[in-house]
Amino acid sequence: MKAIYLIEPGKIEIRDIPVPEPAEGELLVRIKAALTCGTDLKAFLRGHPMIPMPGLFGHEFSGIVEKAGNKVSGFPEGSEIMSAHTAPCFSCRYCAKMQYNLCENIMDTKILGAFAEYIVVPQHIVSQNLFIKPRDLSFEEAAWMEPIACVVHGMRIAGVRPDDIVLIMGAGPIGLLHLLLAKQKGSRVIVCALERQRLELADALGADYTAFPSDLPDTVRKATGELGVDCVFECTGQLSVWEHSVDYVRRGGSVILFGGCKQGTKASFDTYRIHYDEINLKGVFHFTPADVKDAYDLLCSGSINIGPLISGRYHLEDIREPFKKLSHGDGIKYAIIP
Repeated sequence: MKAIYLIEPGKIEIRDIPVPEPAEGELLVRIKAALTCGTDLKAFLRGHPMIPMPGLFGHEFSGIVEKAGNKVSGFPEGSEIMSAHTAPCFSCRYCAKMQYNLCENIMDTKILGAFAEYIVVPQHIVSQNLFIKPRDLSFEEAAWMEPIACVVHGMRIAGVRPDDIVLIMGAGPIGLLHLLLAKQKGSRVIVCALERQRLELADALGADYTAFPSDLPDTVRKATGELGVDCVFECTGQLSVWEHSVDYVRRGGSVILFGGCKQGTKASFDTYRIHYDEINLKGVFHFTPADVKDAYDLLCSGSINIGPLISGRYHLEDIREPFKKLSHGDGIKYAIIP
């Protein structure tokens, strides 16, 4: 089978490797669609601690069950499926505290290699975070389940409500997913970004207000009557944006720090505001099985329109092209079709 290997930052190879065999409890899945991801882009540009090199990469996918290992039930050969790439172990100290997204083993047992013709899904993922794809949901749409689960996780923590005013800082794929989910909840949404084209897309997707960073203070005052927003979702992973995110939230509001900064980065915040205005400042990471199930239900319901977030489609042989485009800020997310 053909599979994509990330050799080192900036270097991708297409290799012919044997089709793997599923062991007991596992599924061999023929991939029908995989999506590029911000983590993949970081790995391509500069490396990433969670994506070993040289090695397979890509982790957002959907496909068809090609072969089932022994003792697999509910997913016969030919089943159209959608899957996450991780699942908790249910035996570590964090799982005992029901903080499944922080499972001590979750990153060691993840699967990579969605940019390939086939992938083996291990038993712990099959049993928790793999679902039958509805016939009326495309494979491209189904591949969104994992990133949507990440957004669901942060929104669950923030407790976003229909009457909230939400500020989303950043209009990449994650920022725009936050927009779609906040609107689905009935909130009013402000989107702030640097690129005019992305703000225009946010507007088309239902943003109530869009703003460049220089215009954001006035936009927030106008939208909230000078109160401040109920919740800020930081979706850029840029230090300066982290530090200014608290400037726009109301007293008693929440700031969700979704975008990850480089390891070792230190941020400074106005301690007076954090303390006396009782601001909830929260980092979020990954997802739980409950978040994956919610993401699955959202996709099955058809209540969010993610089609406009696909910027193009490429075959495996052409995979260098979407990463070149993304590295220049061209496009939101690309579908890789084996």
